[in-house]
Amino acid sequence: MSDSNDSHGEGESLASPALRAEALELLLEERGLVTSAAVDSLVDRFENDIGPLHGVQVVVRAWTDPEFKQRLLRDGTSAIAELDLGGEQTEHLVVKENSTGLHNVIVCTLCSCYPWAVLGLPPTWYKSPAYRSRVVREPRKVLAELGLDLQPSIEVRVWDSTAEVRYMVLPQRPEGTEEFDRDQLAELVSRDSMIGVAVARAPSVER
Repeated sequence: MSDSNDSHGEGESLASPALRAEALELLLEERGLVTSAAVDSLVDRFENDIGPLHGVQVVVRAWTDPEFKQRLLRDGTSAIAELDLGGEQTEHLVVKENSTGLHNVIVCTLCSCYPWAVLGLPPTWYKSPAYRSRVVREPRKVLAELGLDLQPSIEVRVWDSTAEVRYMVLPQRPEGTEEFDRDQLAELVSRDSMIGVAVARAPSVER
């Protein structure tokens, strides 16, 4: 990954933000100022809680506002700007909608391009060589291994993020949620459903 954090690449420059962060973490650990467990806990919060809340906001708005949904699918970058979201990693955001017969999943086959502004930090498995290479060749098998078994009748489309274009999945709104308010709907949306390796939670399933 280059200094810009945008271009594909197998290796990383010594000046890359990722390597600088790793070196700083090691230095802080050596001096007893921070523990590895504390860092892991903080990263987990940004991966699974704080970061994806922006994406959840986008999904709930799309589920409850048909006009916004159309704008989102037409131009993701402009639509999320209406919610005061955007910036680095979302300059060209494309949103793909799941439906009864279509399931979308995103990947970055060459590195880990990811829409940070709406999904937070990319999960470790998203950056792994196994996921990046296999989900393109055998998406159903990979999704099944991650806990999502799709019916054979459902078409699966894999979208490869690049330095120029980042993708986000708009999960299908679960049935039986017509009377749900926005807070209740937000409980059904997960980070993984916005990547496409999961679906929105059913109303009866506890978070």
